[in-house]
Amino acid sequence: MKKIILLLVATVFTTAIFAQSQKADYKKRPTLSVNFFMKDFVTPERIGKSNISTVLSNHNWAQLSDMTPGVGVSYLQGISNHLDFAANLGGSFINYPFMNGKDLNSDRFLLELDATVRLKLLTDRYIVVPYVSGGFGASSWGGTHFGAYIPVSGGLQFNLGNSEAFVFTDVSFRYPVTKQTTNYHLNYSIGIGAPLTEKKEVKPVEPPMPPKKVEPKDTDGDGIVDSLDKCPTVKGIAKYQGCPIPDTDGDGLNDEEDKCPTVKGVAKYHGCPIPDTDGDGINDEEDKCPTVPGLARYQGCPIPDTDGDGLNDEEDKCPTVAGPKSNGGCPVITEEKKKKVELAAKDIYFATGKSTILPKTYKSLDGIVALLNESGNETLGLNIEGYTDNVGKPASNLKLSQTRANAVLAYFKKKGIAESRLTAKGFGQDSPVADNKTAAGRALNRRVELKLVELK
Repeated sequence: MKKIILLLVATVFTTAIFAQSQKADYKKRPTLSVNFFMKDFVTPERIGKSNISTVLSNHNWAQLSDMTPGVGVSYLQGISNHLDFAANLGGSFINYPFMNGKDLNSDRFLLELDATVRLKLLTDRYIVVPYVSGGFGASSWGGTHFGAYIPVSGGLQFNLGNSEAFVFTDVSFRYPVTKQTTNYHLNYSIGIGAPLTEKKEVKPVEPPMPPKKVEPKDTDGDGIVDSLDKCPTVKGIAKYQGCPIPDTDGDGLNDEEDKCPTVKGVAKYHGCPIPDTDGDGINDEEDKCPTVPGLARYQGCPIPDTDGDGLNDEEDKCPTVAGPKSNGGCPVITEEKKKKVELAAKDIYFATGKSTILPKTYKSLDGIVALLNESGNETLGLNIEGYTDNVGKPASNLKLSQTRANAVLAYFKKKGIAESRLTAKGFGQDSPVADNKTAAGRALNRRVELKLVELK
């Protein structure tokens, strides 16, 4: 059944596309129809439990008492001689029989809206016109249950005469798309419709008047008759066959005054384009470096070298700090700076078993802050590594080493060093630098190491 319905809908819409190219002698004017209908959920249910031949042979079709009445309106407009567009709105009060057997035991308002295309077997010039239609529709029951369905129908259109009013009889099968909120059912309707607009009268085409004999004339008064004038409405000269002096490049300067008549230019340069002295594609009036080739993004100047280290800013990883090309234009971390930081790290002290920095450490840490703030060191960063001895549990030692590294990072951050230049990591009792069996060795292993790094 589903395949048959889809085939009918496809046939209707395929025919609609083809029929649009046909001559529209009897195309329906915009028409409004009022309809009365009966909804039948019983017959499709009986067919679904057996088959259509059994229902017909046993006269098991639904009775009027099994159906629900409703009213609606339809708007119709011709697409071509054999095709009409129809928009249908209908309403009824019904206890909706859902497919899943759910029954709310109450009558609620069912609103249905669908759009279809009607394929008419005859044009509207005939009294009785059979048609089939298909389309898509949506429904709302009680304002809480929304669904979609495919209406496929067949019917008869009766023409009531010169008034172009019609009576429509229609049997529509509603195929549910959303099967949780809609159900298979039949819709039997009868309606009457009338056009909303007056019929346009086709005026007869009058034969063209015979051409009048035109006397030679000179419309623009330039002394050249129109038959010989290539520009009969604009004054010109005989040299240009009655046209004005041309402006080939359209720059507002005629060719006789234009030093570059085939290239658009400006009056300032006698009709020639604005020059580009350095040939970089940027004219001199927009070029800040008119005698040196450059790039548009630098307004005609070459790529700058802000720090003057011989590496242009687009290739320089540290464009505002001078450095060698071998290091990407960034300054090289000297051994002197590395040693200064490493020595300062040896004077970092904490309260026993805690991450509290002792005051006697501040001087060493402030020295590193000063180093990082020196001009030329803006690209330097600091890795902070925390270590402990092997006394206690490894997990506790790892946690202590991390909190101590974090404490040092927090100190630098408080002193104005950007956090993006700092990293802190605890390694616990891993990587000892001395023997943990002696007190002196364990003291050396309880440390924070500081390492200067170059930021990329």
